[in-house]
Amino acid sequence: MKQIKKPLALALALLMFFLPIFMINPGQAQAVSPALNLDVKSAIMVEATTGKILYKYNENQALPPASMTKMMTEYLVLDAIKKKKITWDQKVTVDDYGAFLGKSGSSGVYLAKGDVHTVKELYEAMAIYSANDATVMLAETVAGSENEFVKLMNQKAKEFGMTQTYFANSTGLPLADLKAFAPESADRDTVMSARDAAILAKELITQHPEVLETTKIPRKIFREGTPQALKMDNWNWMLPGLVKQYKGVDGLKTGHTNAAGFCFTGTAERNGVRLITVVMGTKSFVSRFTETSKLLDYGFSNYKMQPLLAQGAQISGGENAKVNKGTAKEVAAVTSKQVLYPVKKGEEGAYKPKAVLQEVTAPVKQGQAVGYVKVVGPNGKSDEFLRPIDEQKAGGTLVAKEEVEEAGWLRLAFRAFFGFIGDIFSSLGNMIKGWFS
Repeated sequence: MKQIKKPLALALALLMFFLPIFMINPGQAQAVSPALNLDVKSAIMVEATTGKILYKYNENQALPPASMTKMMTEYLVLDAIKKKKITWDQKVTVDDYGAFLGKSGSSGVYLAKGDVHTVKELYEAMAIYSANDATVMLAETVAGSENEFVKLMNQKAKEFGMTQTYFANSTGLPLADLKAFAPESADRDTVMSARDAAILAKELITQHPEVLETTKIPRKIFREGTPQALKMDNWNWMLPGLVKQYKGVDGLKTGHTNAAGFCFTGTAERNGVRLITVVMGTKSFVSRFTETSKLLDYGFSNYKMQPLLAQGAQISGGENAKVNKGTAKEVAAVTSKQVLYPVKKGEEGAYKPKAVLQEVTAPVKQGQAVGYVKVVGPNGKSDEFLRPIDEQKAGGTLVAKEEVEEAGWLRLAFRAFFGFIGDIFSSLGNMIKGWFS
């Protein structure tokens, strides 16, 4: 009996070891996370332009994000500015809610009821100093109430594919701290995963890159030139001139509550490589920056942006896209821009572009999308990305090199007729060939 148990135990041990390997999607390479010894609850690092994951740890667990919540508030404010729903110089009068947070003891710029400030002043207070009182005033300005603003936040999170996120308010504060001002629709506190925070950061700096012009400011004066002037030191101590400065850092958002611990979504650029990092649940104010430095050190030391294709290039085996109802049956497919892709140093030759084409219907305009570039990595596998849409966009778009006009009915009729005749002769040829084979 003992002789049977020993081989059985060995077989079970081998099964447990190899089972995770068998479960990996054979068409996708998983992001290999090096041993960085991070002291965090969760973390992720991605290349910012593609969303390719370079490091991950417990990245899908929903956790309290604290003031990293404000990245969505920043996005929606900048969106409202872009769509001209509000303006930078628009005046905002502080109400009871703003005044309540102004004296609540949380991060803020001590707003008082009846104070008047511009949207720009409040936005800078939020983005630089993480001011909760300024944040709720911006939320109300954009949507009429924080309750309505939160609906916009959750709607946008769904659009972005943030599957492990729920927004309860615009600030990330625990609902209990808001007392009577807590949004009536909120039934639980805000949560977000590290992956979702990276998705949000990527959308924010991609759609509104101007955000970095504010988040990179290390210090600013609120109410400058008045007796109530307040010095705002950026809570992101990795900015130049601050305690934990790190070359290339220009954002993005810190966060802290008792439940969340110390969190940080950072971004930095060096030598044409922009990285986004997220650490959640670190143990001290400084440790979130120490752990982020470990990620950035690894990322910048090991990865580079590799040119794979020039603008206007064609891909072997995918030179032409099919055209339906056009004067031509095909159109040349070329890259819309230079294809740059993040690769690990030493693996520059391991990545190859592949054309994924779609049939288009005439008329086709020059520059019209006809497919995309799929980047295939070592052993023919794809890398891991934040979302499927990021993988699809990572290699860029293939576009029509020239116009293709819509064919007239007579040409289409002749084409259909001769195609029909061709099919008949092809079938007869195959039949005769079969008789003598």
